[in-house]
Amino acid sequence: MHPIAHAQTRPDHPAIVMAASGETVSFGEMDDYANRFAQLLRARGLKRGDPFAVLMENNAHYLQVVWGSQRAGTMMVPISTRLTAPEICYILKDAGAKFLLTTTKFAQVIDGIRNECSELPLLIVGGFCDEDYEAALASQSAEPIADQAPGQYMLYSSGTTGRPKGVKPAPPPDEDVQATNPLMGLAIMGAGMPADGSMVYLSPAPLYHAAPLGWGTTAQRLGGTVVVMEKFEPEHALETIETYKVTDSQWVPTHFVRMLKLDPELRTKYDLSSHQRALHAAAPCPVPIKREMIEWWGPIINEYYAGSEGIGMTLIKAGDWLDHPGSVGKAIHGKLHVCGPDGEEIPAGQDGLLFFENDLIPTYHNDPEKTREAMHPKGWMTLGDIGHVDEDGYLYLTDRKSHMIISGGVNIYPQEIENLLVTHDKVMDAAVIGAPCPDFGEKVVAVVQPMDMADAGAALEAELRDFLAPNLSKIKMPKLFDFRAQLPREANGKLYKRELRDEYLAQAEHATERA
Repeated sequence: MHPIAHAQTRPDHPAIVMAASGETVSFGEMDDYANRFAQLLRARGLKRGDPFAVLMENNAHYLQVVWGSQRAGTMMVPISTRLTAPEICYILKDAGAKFLLTTTKFAQVIDGIRNECSELPLLIVGGFCDEDYEAALASQSAEPIADQAPGQYMLYSSGTTGRPKGVKPAPPPDEDVQATNPLMGLAIMGAGMPADGSMVYLSPAPLYHAAPLGWGTTAQRLGGTVVVMEKFEPEHALETIETYKVTDSQWVPTHFVRMLKLDPELRTKYDLSSHQRALHAAAPCPVPIKREMIEWWGPIINEYYAGSEGIGMTLIKAGDWLDHPGSVGKAIHGKLHVCGPDGEEIPAGQDGLLFFENDLIPTYHNDPEKTREAMHPKGWMTLGDIGHVDEDGYLYLTDRKSHMIISGGVNIYPQEIENLLVTHDKVMDAAVIGAPCPDFGEKVVAVVQPMDMADAGAALEAELRDFLAPNLSKIKMPKLFDFRAQLPREANGKLYKRELRDEYLAQAEHATERA
């Protein structure tokens, strides 16, 4: 099953629908586009394995570009749309991109890119002359290239703990561009996605992330229609499910939180009866949030744990989750190992660093040290998460190793505190970090986005302390509450805690200099 085959058997079936505009691309049209883009890559001198970068908002081009690259055997480098010009140029140089495909929406950063990457060719949707992408694409033949080969992505980490790193995948195991991949089996056997072309899959997140790319292209391999939200808005997501009769979807916990914070009248306004399967991942979901979502949508919500590295995956369905609340399931791809500080596997119930054993192990591009740090002596790889398994083999995530706070010699995991805070009805979002403290090394700081900034202040702080007190020991209670209108959160749900920690570190250094 592959879009090439669907273009031959069902050329008029919609492959892509843009949720707000209704713009639709059929499988036949996508096939022509993908062939033209593969021809364009060859015309630009890109051979198998050569990288090019994409900086685009969610639009009808994105997935079609993916399929063109998948036929040319090239390495596509998706770039986050929230990055600045210097951050983008770092990725472009690190990846060795042969050109950048972007749109006029990024005019402000394009000027910075031109200055810092002056030799890099640009192709721009809405551009002019040599940079006119649509003209360049239209000039190519819609015939398949003679040397088709499976392409790959090199996804860069979010940079939540430092410079982003490119995850360079292992070589494709099969030379056939229409060969199946492991995610197809996981989609059908694990998530229960239909293989008969009836799926209508909703993608509410930015397409430059691993999950939207992976699940969206898998839905199209299965002959399904991918409905792409230009931008996530909680009520619009519900409206989109009703309008397009969505059957399948993929979310992150922050999407759930924002939909649950809607006025009850809006939450019940839309017909969600077509919705049969909802996947979520990217961050552990607070137990009360997940329970409330299952009560609202029914037992259709399945959770998985994985990473851009593709070394392993766990899955838990709603029914099993209700019996093991808080778990992210059992491994369905790769073999899971929980290890102590000495690298030895530890018993059930004890927290340790999580590793996956897999035949295909990626590397971090241009960073052998990071690759080395992620590897176990036995050849297993970690995503940097800490957790434990219970006696039944179900995995529970505790937090990221890099997020751990050490205060007075005590290890504190922010995730526990964050999960409590977001369940308060006056809190929209929360990030808990460790800030420098002369007495204890680090102190716990809660950076909170209230539902209404008018509530920010001493009274809300006291209310939150009272709310947390029954569930947190004194050492875990935040020493400081910092109220903000917005947190530095990626659209895929990841917090840029590094930005917050750097801010507090700079404040501490400035205070020391003044003293």
